[in-house]
Amino acid sequence: MNILTTCKVKSRIQEKLLQSFPDVTFQFCTDIETAEAYLGNADILITYGGDLLEEHIQKASNLKWIMVLSAGVDQLPFQAIKERSIIVTNARGIHGVPMSEYAISMVLQVSRNSKTLWENERNHTWDQKVKMNEINGKTLLIVGAGAIGEEVARLAKAFRMRTIGVSRSGRPIDYFDECIKVDALTAKLPDADVVISILPSTPETKNLFRKEQFDAMKDDGVFLNMGRGDVVNESDLTEALQKRSIAHAVLDVFQEEPLPDKHPFWDMESVTITPHISGVSQPYQHRAMEIFEQNLKKYLHNEKNLINVIDPNRGY
Repeated sequence: MNILTTCKVKSRIQEKLLQSFPDVTFQFCTDIETAEAYLGNADILITYGGDLLEEHIQKASNLKWIMVLSAGVDQLPFQAIKERSIIVTNARGIHGVPMSEYAISMVLQVSRNSKTLWENERNHTWDQKVKMNEINGKTLLIVGAGAIGEEVARLAKAFRMRTIGVSRSGRPIDYFDECIKVDALTAKLPDADVVISILPSTPETKNLFRKEQFDAMKDDGVFLNMGRGDVVNESDLTEALQKRSIAHAVLDVFQEEPLPDKHPFWDMESVTITPHISGVSQPYQHRAMEIFEQNLKKYLHNEKNLINVIDPNRGY
């Protein structure tokens, strides 16, 4: 059994894997370029997903399983993967803590006008007229009410926020005061003070947020996207911010990453930009590898019930 990595794995994790699976051969590479020389022997590939191309799948003639150390798998060459019936698993479920903390921290920063305060600090400006707001009692609408969305809602309850969850089924979920289906989203947007998208990239979610949705929001509403960039029509969002149809956008993901230097978002006071790091934290890789280790034990014993198996036809 040969396992190949195309990403840097922490030394402590490498040592643990070698000790826990002495009969398995590990080839630890830090990038896909270095890993290419070993693709032909790899039975299992560990990756963050964005580096794999169809040509890599073709070279990996023995490949049976891809472990993606992130939740997003939309960049994988699924057609080639389907043709070979390669198993794909991901690290879904480990992002709840960092992403929920990111969401609440960003909503608080906007509410407390932190961008202005930081600028005043740099300029040695003492201004007690900077507008301060609260999130206490506000309505938070979360589009993508899965494990991460539920954790965001749980934290929001500490601020006495009213929470609305949006999902495909609309089924009741803990910590949500109300749950609705996606097709009821636009009608519910006028009720929300803060809208958070945690949606994956699928044909159904592409451009879900466009002019109609931004026009439906409150003019003092805040939009936060930490799911996937193509869920948002960026031109429509830019126009909504310029027209002040909404007050602020916090964006961690974009249609093109890195965000191009000339993109208008960079120079807009009403936009907060972070470089796709909402799910990043110090324990991240340890949590992802714990899922891999559990699955590897199952795989070596020919068990079929692997954790977080991806449906290649749906992309999640």
